[in-house]
Amino acid sequence: MKAQVIIPIYRPDEKLIKLLRSIKLQAHVDFDVLIIDSGSDKKYLTELGGINAAVKEIDAASFNHGGTRQMGVEMFPDKDVFVFLTQDAILADSSALNKLLDAFRDSAVGCAYGRQLPHEGAGAFASHARLCNYGDRSYVYELADKEKHGMKTVFISNSFAAYRRTALEEAGGFPTHTILCEDMYAAANMVLKGWKIAYRADAMVYHSHDYSIWQEFKRYFDIGVFHATESWIRTTFGAAEGAGRRFVISEIKYLLKRNPLLLVPMVFRDGMKFFGYRLGLKHSCFSKRLCASLSMTKRYWT
Repeated sequence: MKAQVIIPIYRPDEKLIKLLRSIKLQAHVDFDVLIIDSGSDKKYLTELGGINAAVKEIDAASFNHGGTRQMGVEMFPDKDVFVFLTQDAILADSSALNKLLDAFRDSAVGCAYGRQLPHEGAGAFASHARLCNYGDRSYVYELADKEKHGMKTVFISNSFAAYRRTALEEAGGFPTHTILCEDMYAAANMVLKGWKIAYRADAMVYHSHDYSIWQEFKRYFDIGVFHATESWIRTTFGAAEGAGRRFVISEIKYLLKRNPLLLVPMVFRDGMKFFGYRLGLKHSCFSKRLCASLSMTKRYWT
């Protein structure tokens, strides 16, 4: 199986250096690396020694979450599997890539994603988000699972995910028109075509964000816009609100054990996330200028 790792970057910090160093440690897997650089100081180039890597530079204004990744895919028609990482996701051990790619031993698996752990020093909200959304048990979902798991059936994260080339082609590739969530869009199309999604809890990366409340609001606004624009996903797999309620309950329990003083800011934070999401669902009621001012799209490089 020929694997191609693709990493889009924009103004990366030291986490990219750590990611490249963790890539060098990967064992029992043969792969090449493509870095799509839409703006950096090129300091990472000194870390490419020992990696079969290529760098493609693009203009930052041309970056598109789906289109840029699809461009990377089309550069390597001979590869069987494409692994995507973001510039701030650090492979947790030397077997992370091997364990993720092991999911494709099942010929019905079209895509797979790994577990995300909070970065060292991550705040309570960021830590809980990773622990809640990325559990310690692996599973494989298919279309029949939507009755039980709803939209979670097609959840996937391109911070650390892999796609079978034939399945991605059958699903139409990554979209160029969506505001974000190109990973869920492709995964949902795969599932509708009969492919399965694998979650590998033993394939791990360190990846988390300590977003401000305003950043959370903007992010969830964009997610709401995506779900409104791609309403077929909500219609087919169910609304996201149920998962949101479970998340809040889990968050309350987490904070009660670790830092009850954060319960008050949690209420405001989660309220703003919900408000942003609902506002995004109604984005067609607002002017394009207002939507652009609320959108966080150009900030989603990680």
